[in-house]
Amino acid sequence: MKIALIGNPNCGKTTLFNRLTGSTAHVGNWPGVTVEKREGVYKTKSRAAEKVEIVDLPGVYSLSPYTPEEVVSRNFMIDGQPDLIINIVDATNLERNLYLTTQVLEADVPVLVALNMTDVVERDGDVIDAGKLESELGVPVVPISALKGAGVDKMMERALSAPRERSGVTVLGKALSDKLDVALEFYKSEGVKSPLFHAVKLLENDETELARAGAKEVAQKIGAGEDTEAAVVDERYKYIVAKLAVARTRGKKEKFSRSDKIDRVLTHRIWALPIFAVILFAVFHVTFAEDFLYIGAWASLGGGLPAVSELGLNEGLQTFVGIFYDGAVFSPGVILFNMFDTLFSTIQDAIGGAIGAQWLSGLVADGVLGGLFAVLGFLPQILMLFMWFSVLEDTGYMARIAFVLDRIFRRFGLSGRSFMPMIMGFGCSVPAMINTRTLSDENERVATIRVIPFFSCGAKLPILTAIAGGISQYFGVGNAEFITYGMYLLGVCVAVVSVLLMRHTTMRGSIPPFIMELPAYRRPRFKSLMLHLWDKAKHFIKKAFTVIFVSTVVIWLLSHIDFAWQYLPDEKMNESILASIGKLVQPLFTPLGFGSQIGEYGWVFAVAALTGLIAKENVIATFGTLGACLIALGANVGGATGDMLLGDEEGITSAVAMITATGISAPALIAFIAFNMLTVPCFAACATAKAELKKGTFRMTLLFWIVTSYTVSAAVYTVGAWWWTLFIWLAAVAAAVTIITLFNKGKIKLPRRKVKNDGGETK
Repeated sequence: MKIALIGNPNCGKTTLFNRLTGSTAHVGNWPGVTVEKREGVYKTKSRAAEKVEIVDLPGVYSLSPYTPEEVVSRNFMIDGQPDLIINIVDATNLERNLYLTTQVLEADVPVLVALNMTDVVERDGDVIDAGKLESELGVPVVPISALKGAGVDKMMERALSAPRERSGVTVLGKALSDKLDVALEFYKSEGVKSPLFHAVKLLENDETELARAGAKEVAQKIGAGEDTEAAVVDERYKYIVAKLAVARTRGKKEKFSRSDKIDRVLTHRIWALPIFAVILFAVFHVTFAEDFLYIGAWASLGGGLPAVSELGLNEGLQTFVGIFYDGAVFSPGVILFNMFDTLFSTIQDAIGGAIGAQWLSGLVADGVLGGLFAVLGFLPQILMLFMWFSVLEDTGYMARIAFVLDRIFRRFGLSGRSFMPMIMGFGCSVPAMINTRTLSDENERVATIRVIPFFSCGAKLPILTAIAGGISQYFGVGNAEFITYGMYLLGVCVAVVSVLLMRHTTMRGSIPPFIMELPAYRRPRFKSLMLHLWDKAKHFIKKAFTVIFVSTVVIWLLSHIDFAWQYLPDEKMNESILASIGKLVQPLFTPLGFGSQIGEYGWVFAVAALTGLIAKENVIATFGTLGACLIALGANVGGATGDMLLGDEEGITSAVAMITATGISAPALIAFIAFNMLTVPCFAACATAKAELKKGTFRMTLLFWIVTSYTVSAAVYTVGAWWWTLFIWLAAVAAAVTIITLFNKGKIKLPRRKVKNDGGETK
């Protein structure tokens, strides 16, 4: 048996799907989380012998296919041959939800209506008589709470015992009956499935129906157009209001709900964005701050607190205390990082010491474990960042930010709906790009996909943290937390500027209206939050032990073998195959600060940037592998000693080793971060972009990523190294803006050439 779940966005459909199938599909408190159908098997003990397939369709407000997710839902309902449709209805907003129900009832498919969120209805003092609503609609109606599981078993009992056949019915009145009969006769003569559904769609002036052979003639005959479309909408709402008057009794409500009161602050016209900036900074502070909390009056007076090394503790206690404190109490994210790093360092040293052969010890301890642990050490901070973003999403706050940003986004040629896939890019670019299917305008969709990688995903976080920590420790410049936060803001700013340029040149088009219901504020559920984090952790660990594992082994081997296939010790790494490849491409990065101008080991940055094209985690994995070799060189590396580089976080240790070995400057390191943040994303994201973009667009997208990352990184380096170059860059930007403005006003025209089309006509 095949059951499809259909409903409005944010009605609790995916929550119900997870409860029925045991899946861990992402549930978000904003519209558009599901953008393609998901499939699972109903898990039950009582009917173990019967396999019931559950299909979670994208959330839609209607079955008129204006967006890709509406097309998916409509096609599956009509052509996917489901045995039953469960229409999930948000009981707190029946008027809007039952509009879709009236359309679903017109198909020749068995239907069950699940009244979700009835617990919230009861809390608000309202009463919905499911029995009366069932008799009015003519299909089973079951009150449930998908979040708490109430009524779900009863719903499935009725679903499994429901008849497998049903004829569609319409709510349209006599005023449209004559026109409907003509259209219905046409579809019956054509042998079309669910003829009533298609006939009503023809009255709604549906573009998909008008494309069918013979349909335009029928539409002209019955006078189908905007007037009949408006009449159909009017008939649906008249029916909904009449039936609700019978089935629902409203309790006394406050003038302003709790969500309304919170929104008066969080969506304030002036304070909304500053509050959002403060919330984002708080998230980064809790995750990355090494000076999260100062203790004592001495610190408040500026005297500072002693470092761990000055406390006179033995080595074991010093290591333990150093996890939590070093002149200030670390943030929870840094504490978790230090715990993992201490564990991994102990394992790495123990295994390296137990292996006798030098080459094997180097391969296992420095090559494989050094690279893997350098990446896995950042897992706690990555998950903590995911957790905070998930909390903001589940509470409903992110939907508010999309609403607030719509006013600003429209100036750049986007609607607020674009914010949703963009903010998902902080987690992973792959689902973020898929989520752009909720955008109706093709040019807006292309522009959004192109800038999603600029919102740094979790895989780029180790690069930011390690390099920022290396800059802070080696140069004593700034705070690593502020550098990390600043680079995230840089990515967002580059995304905004890029969209502005695209939507005023090659991607011009009308801005679609942004209509979205703001969900009520809800408390995040611990279980769903943990399932989401586990799903992210599983994905990260799987990649670490596949792509990154292979990469670290290959990197170590290539850095310890020459072209004669002879083994090279660490001190001869500059004679390796990897060094030769790195030195070959190194000059390309000279304008970015990490090219030919840095020391003899400068090629390590070029190699790290190239390996990051496979998976961004590879950048720090490469740092871990090559950094271990540089640390082993001790005094041979820029006068540094191994003691100077050990005992710190793994990623930062490797970064400091590479800074010491190459003599790279702080502006060049910032440029290195910028390049890896903005350049071509990992292979998985590239494959997704190619699948989501229309034919012929992907090559230009690759070029866009390369040019943008190279230009921005060059600007960061040159301005950081020579401040006066800022005026040169500003002049270049002013010239570009002038050219674009003149082009849009028609004062500059692109050259054209005459071509002949297939018919021989010259254009």
